Amino acid sequence: MRRESGGHDRTSGGPGAASVESVLDELYATPPSEFVSRREEHAAAARTAGRKEDARRVHAARRPTLAAWAANLLRRSRPEETGRFLELGRALREAHRTLDAVGLRELSDQRRRIVSALSRQAARLAGEAGHPLSEAARREVEATLRAVLADPDAADRWAGGHLTVSLTPPSAFPPDGAPAEPTPRESPSPPETPRATPVDRTKDELAERRRRRQEELDRAEQAAERTARLLRDARAERADADASLLRAKEEHDRARAELSAAEHQLRQAREGLDRAERGRRDAEERGRTAADALTRAERAAREAARQVDRSASRVRRCGPSD
Repeated sequence: MRRESGGHDRTSGGPGAASVESVLDELYATPPSEFVSRREEHAAAARTAGRKEDARRVHAARRPTLAAWAANLLRRSRPEETGRFLELGRALREAHRTLDAVGLRELSDQRRRIVSALSRQAARLAGEAGHPLSEAARREVEATLRAVLADPDAADRWAGGHLTVSLTPPSAFPPDGAPAEPTPRESPSPPETPRATPVDRTKDELAERRRRRQEELDRAEQAAERTARLLRDARAERADADASLLRAKEEHDRARAELSAAEHQLRQAREGLDRAERGRRDAEERGRTAADALTRAERAAREAARQVDRSASRVRRCGPSD
């Protein structure tokens, strides 16, 4: 199945492929105002889990316009009705291909009713979700539905539920359901064509001018919506960047505070080391002084002992006193 930018097929395979598809399904069911923040949360979670390719695919998802989101919402919320709508599109294209005028008229009547009903449902669903559609957005939803009927590629893209912009029906598909060329009649001579009056020609010219002006208005509104979407994306990206910068500054301030505390502790440790070093030197000096005093005391004691021995020897030599 083909998808437009912002969607992916399931053929990539590999671990986590199904989870990426479920994430994309969730994202394209998320209102556009919340799309970027949810996308970045999922991408960050995938990066944290080490799934770089999944994170890349999620981050590459583009935010839908409000009209495209409403069309996606309609597809997801009304699967049976939209499934029948896709079948109607296939039948219309086949009738147009075979120039079945009767069948095409009948199917075209259904087309007008169903497109109107489904566009109203999309508007109601969007309003219930808190994001009402403007008149221009409702026309974009109708244009998308007409494109789904006329173009099989557009039908595939809408069926996937990952539209990012509204679709435009091809100009080759007749808006009123008539075949592109009339079915030839078996008649010996063609009926006389009534001559157009000046009033008819004037009406036709006015209708043509109104049609061209409406097309120009539609194109201008679509361009304005795309510009607004780009502006919203840019603002959202700027908000994400500002938030990242704020987090980085907070991390920097915390790191600076931790460094300052560590430096203070280091200074205190060095001061304690210096005090301990001075105490050690003082103790060593006291030890040396005490050792010198002990050595002197020991010499004095030995000298005193020798003196006592000499005195005792002299006494013994003199004998006992008379």
